[in-house]
Amino acid sequence: MNQSTISFPGLGIDEFVMDGTAISFRIGDMPITIMWYGIIICIGIFAAFGYFVYRAKQQHLIFDDMVDIALVTVITAVCGARLYFVVFYGGYLETDGTFIENVLGTLYNIIAVWNGGLAIYGGIIFGFFAVIFMSRRKKIAFFKLADMAAPAVMLGQLIGRWGNFCNGEAFGSETTLPWRMGLSNSQTGYRMIYVHPTFFYESLWNLIGFILINIFYRKRRYNGEILLWYFSWYGLGRAFIELLRTDSLMIGSIRVSSLLSFLLFLVLFPSALFLHKAQKKYTKEGLLPEGEISDIKTILTIFIKKKKASSKAQSAAEHAQTEATAENNDVKASENKENHADLSAESEETENGTNY
Repeated sequence: MNQSTISFPGLGIDEFVMDGTAISFRIGDMPITIMWYGIIICIGIFAAFGYFVYRAKQQHLIFDDMVDIALVTVITAVCGARLYFVVFYGGYLETDGTFIENVLGTLYNIIAVWNGGLAIYGGIIFGFFAVIFMSRRKKIAFFKLADMAAPAVMLGQLIGRWGNFCNGEAFGSETTLPWRMGLSNSQTGYRMIYVHPTFFYESLWNLIGFILINIFYRKRRYNGEILLWYFSWYGLGRAFIELLRTDSLMIGSIRVSSLLSFLLFLVLFPSALFLHKAQKKYTKEGLLPEGEISDIKTILTIFIKKKKASSKAQSAAEHAQTEATAENNDVKASENKENHADLSAESEETENGTNY
């Protein structure tokens, strides 16, 4: 039974029943169930692909190449998201039947993404490496592809979170806030509780980020900047939203996704700002062409060269200062020696005069 009783009393929305099952039928003796979760995830994937192709067209890239990249990346990302979820959350091992039944049941549970259970960070990690692989295979700059893919992923995420709503999952702790969500299903023990609708928080956060990133897209200064802004924005929001959720992956008392999200923001947000300012500065200095989109590798190469040149200049200045100091010391030593000789001569003359 995949039904949830939901309400938003603070918003004037009375209780209604959400059935997570969209379609249920049989093929022979095999029951087939298609969940709204799976349908919404697919809608998110198609929307993300449409956006990706739209950006690729602006970059004059070949459509067939984009299809190949999208297929490999999506399949890899879904597998990664499912693997991450299965490994860290568990509960998929069947033990109540015969050996064959247990093996088949376990395999079914592992692949049954239509019943829910995808971890976004698993998808991001595996998808990231898939884009690296395909960028090399298609001979397209990785960061150029990543900038097109990042907003597409954000679009897919903001749509996909509504699959969690249909499943009555990914909700937060209990609250009395006006926008609280009343929820009763198998996950609450069929007890009506009022919780943070964290699925909605994340969907709304991604929607705002998607709008802002698209406004900023034409103003980006280097390939890879959109990718860094995506991770920074998503990391900041997810870090706080995860603290409200009741189904977080925990290691001891640490919420893994929250910690990872904070780290992403703390590392990548300053990096994005630094690279943006560096690109602007190097363009003014004539080290980068005016009006062209640079890339992270080029900016970092210039930065490293300037650092090395500065270090060499500093070393040369220190060496010159050392030599000047040494020369000055030699001059002083010579003068002291001459003064000492004059004093000795005067002393000798004085002694001779006294003796006389």
